[in-house]
Amino acid sequence: MFEQIKKYCKDSYEELVHKTTWPSRSELMNSAVVVITASLCIALVVFVMDFIFQSGMEAIYGMLR
Repeated sequence: MFEQIKKYCKDSYEELVHKTTWPSRSELMNSAVVVITASLCIALVVFVMDFIFQSGMEAIYGMLR
């Protein structure tokens, strides 16, 4: 059993070191900018939808009073 665990760890290390291609710093920065931009856009859309829904509900409840 310990031999299997040892082999698994060794194989995992070999794959990470020799078979995996890691992004360059510029690729990583570009990806980070895309993620941040998309997150801000989604947050803005949710904010606008929430504002519209809140305004609509205030108008409906205002008419009921």
